[in-house]
Amino acid sequence: MWLPVMPCWFKARLMHRLNEADMENERYQYDLGELLVQYQDPFKTTYQLSPGQEKVFSDLIRCRTSALGGHQDECDQCGHRQHSYNSCRNRHCPKCQYVKQVEWIDRLKHNLPPTRYFHLVFTIPQELHRIFYINQKVCYDLLFRSATLAIQHAAKGCSGLGATVGEVSVLHTWGQALTYHPHIHMIIPAGGLSEDRMEWIASPKKFFLPVKVLSRIFRGILCKNLAEVIDKGSVFLPDDFSWKALKDKLYEKNWNVNAKALWSGPDRVIEYLGRYTHRVAISNSRILSVENDQITFKIKDYRTDNYTSTMTLPVIEFIRRFFQHVLPGGFYKIRYFGFLSLSTAKKLVGLVFELLEKNQFLPRFEGLNGMEIYQVISGNRQWLCPVCKSGIMHPYHQNFSSD
Repeated sequence: MWLPVMPCWFKARLMHRLNEADMENERYQYDLGELLVQYQDPFKTTYQLSPGQEKVFSDLIRCRTSALGGHQDECDQCGHRQHSYNSCRNRHCPKCQYVKQVEWIDRLKHNLPPTRYFHLVFTIPQELHRIFYINQKVCYDLLFRSATLAIQHAAKGCSGLGATVGEVSVLHTWGQALTYHPHIHMIIPAGGLSEDRMEWIASPKKFFLPVKVLSRIFRGILCKNLAEVIDKGSVFLPDDFSWKALKDKLYEKNWNVNAKALWSGPDRVIEYLGRYTHRVAISNSRILSVENDQITFKIKDYRTDNYTSTMTLPVIEFIRRFFQHVLPGGFYKIRYFGFLSLSTAKKLVGLVFELLEKNQFLPRFEGLNGMEIYQVISGNRQWLCPVCKSGIMHPYHQNFSSD
C-alpha cells in the first residue's frame, strides 16, 4: 500500500469546495432552510408530507442554528469567544454534504484499480415515473439491480469479454428543473477478472458492446423484474393502472443508456464521480432571487456543462418539487457491485491490484472526524483568532443551546 502526496490540483479543488461549504450562509443571499421557515405554513396547508419528509423539513430549518446547539471557542490571547452551531447532517441538506463527500472519495480511492473507466447513465421512460414514485423503495432497488444485471450480461455474455467487472452506482431522482427523473450514474473500470481469477481482461477502447444493445438488454431485464414484483403484489398499483398496456408502450420505445469513456486512473474518475454522489436536488448557490412568492434559480445547459439558463416557479411549487426527492429512510443511494461489492472487495480488489502490478492507495482520512479532515486538507492545525490575529482559538464550551 502507498500514501501519495495529494496532487496540487486536487487539493486546490477540495479547498475551494470546502471554503464554499463553510461560508455558504454568508456567500449566498438565499438559504433553503430559511426559505422553508418562511413558507412552511402555506406549504403544509397545501401539501401533506410523509414522516420521512417531515424529518428532513425539520432538520433543514434547524441546520446551523441555535436549535441544534453548538460549541464556543475562546482565544488564548485576547479572550475573544466565537460561536459555532451544529449541522443537521441530513443527507438531503445542501450545507452538510461536502466533508462526507471527501471522506467517501478517500475510501473509494482505496479500492479503484488504476485503469481506464466508463461512465454510464441508466434512465427510465416517463411512463414508469408514476409507479416508481408510489413504490420508491421497491422500484429503486429494481433499478439498481436491473442496471447491474445488464452490465454483467454485457461483460460476461454477449460482448465476449467473459469477465467479472466492478461497478459503483449512484441513484439520482431529479432533473435540472427539480422534476421527477430517476436515473443511475454508474462508473465501471474498463476490464474485469477472468473466470479463473488468474488474469485481468482489459475491455475494448469503446464500451463492452454498443449502447443501443445495452439499452435493449436493460429494458428487458427491468420489465421482467417489474412484472415479477407486480405478480407478487409487492408494489401498489393505481386503480387505472394496466401493466399489460404499459408494457406494450415500454417495448415500443427506445430506452436510453448513455455511455462515455473517462480518464485513466482513479484520481480524476473519483473527482468526476464525486460530483454525483453527495449532491442534493438543489444547492443554495443556484437560488438567484425570491420575490412576490416566486423563486428563480439557475439551470444547467448540458451542451456546455454550465449554468447559463434560469427557471422561475412559485415558491410552494419549488418546495413541493424538492421534497419529491427525499429518499425512503434507510435507503442506500450509493451501491457497489461485482468485484467492488462490499462482500467481496476485501478479497478481490487486492487481487486486481496484484494482477495489474500496482499498489493500493492507503486512505488518508480513516478514523478522522470532520474538523480533522478539514485540517488535513487545509494544512491548518491550529485556528488563529479572527480578532487579534495572534492568539489560538481553543474549545471553551462544548455544548450550548438557545435555552
